[in-house]
Amino acid sequence: MTLWNRATLQSVLVPGGLILAVASLFIQHSWITLSPSALTFSYYAVFIAALVLSLRFRSLRIVFGAATLLLAQYALTAKGPVLHSGAGRTAFEAIALLVPLDFVLLTLLPERTLRRDHLVGIAAVLFFQSTFVAVFARPDQPEWSLLHFAFFHSYKLRLPQPALLMFGAALGILLWRLLRSHKAIDHGMFWSLLTACIALEAGGSSKSGTAYFAVAGLILASSIIENSYSLAYRDELTGLRSRRAFNDAVALLKPPYAIAAVDIDHFKSINDTYGHDSGDQVLRLVASRLAAVSGGGEPYRVGGEEFTILFPGRNAQDIFAHLEMLRMNIESCSFRLRKGEDRRQTPRESDRRATAGKAKVRAPARPASGALSVTVSIGIAESRSNARVEQVIAQADKALYTAKQGGRNRIEVASAEKKGRRTKASKPAQT
Repeated sequence: MTLWNRATLQSVLVPGGLILAVASLFIQHSWITLSPSALTFSYYAVFIAALVLSLRFRSLRIVFGAATLLLAQYALTAKGPVLHSGAGRTAFEAIALLVPLDFVLLTLLPERTLRRDHLVGIAAVLFFQSTFVAVFARPDQPEWSLLHFAFFHSYKLRLPQPALLMFGAALGILLWRLLRSHKAIDHGMFWSLLTACIALEAGGSSKSGTAYFAVAGLILASSIIENSYSLAYRDELTGLRSRRAFNDAVALLKPPYAIAAVDIDHFKSINDTYGHDSGDQVLRLVASRLAAVSGGGEPYRVGGEEFTILFPGRNAQDIFAHLEMLRMNIESCSFRLRKGEDRRQTPRESDRRATAGKAKVRAPARPASGALSVTVSIGIAESRSNARVEQVIAQADKALYTAKQGGRNRIEVASAEKKGRRTKASKPAQT
């Protein structure tokens, strides 16, 4: 699976990149002409919306991201026509250096956690920066040569080179976070900072600069909405699409299609033996392999350790080899447990009473290396004439149950003509 596949490109470009592209066309070609008062109203309306939404959803990074852009644009506007000469130039260069630095610092904040020490700390940083710009950008102060130090000659951009390098480093960090987490807030921060860079290059306090700053605020506001959508349709633990997204996708399924029901073997024993934190690690591990399934499969987390993969336009025979590869990939992965006490070594009195007179549940074996192998069982069903999708799902669940009863770590197909089979594993299936 390549890094820059279609899904990754879509997660990076939509909606922030799309908003910036459309807005740039309108701004550069003057397709819509706004009066200064209308532009100012739109500018403040966008930022008020971003602040209200971020406070409502307790998004600390968006709150201070919007505040940073507001303060930057206000300071630029205060310098007016002398922005690119003398003290105004010092203010412009300082702001251009501080904005990307602030966005990098905001990446260190935990999301949706409005703690008092965070609020006080960031507010103090912004106050100090505002004071720095106000004091050192006065006409009686000498210019800071470091702010406009030239690394390259014949440089024609308005942004000073140190600030441009800072923007490049900050955008690189934010892009890395975006590719790593695929979270809407990181997406909004990345595209908002890029738009702020374009706004500063356009002059900052000019009409086009103000318009670009408004677009940066709009991207921040849209990231809050996108984040709310992700929370509703994405499973937060695994990153896969959730049950609600699965129900919507099932409603749109048209024959032919195939459905695979996937379940982690002995998952309850893993939770009971090693704890729920280790169970969460197992879920994330399996989900990462499911996300890379080939054959056009679309994975969903539909329950605790239960997953479903939809294959539009395929039948059971088409997808069997892809699922067999998936099963082998999961089995071959060694899952390294976090440090902690094995619950099997510390039985509690209540546990002993509860299990007295009952058969002992076999727990997954923990190898000497501290790693644990995880396996899955899979049931496959395909669409048939006059069969509702609910019936196909039930057939896939029944085939999954057959795989469980047949020894686990295997694939069963819900068909009288096709026998489920298990490919011999390099290790015995213990989990």
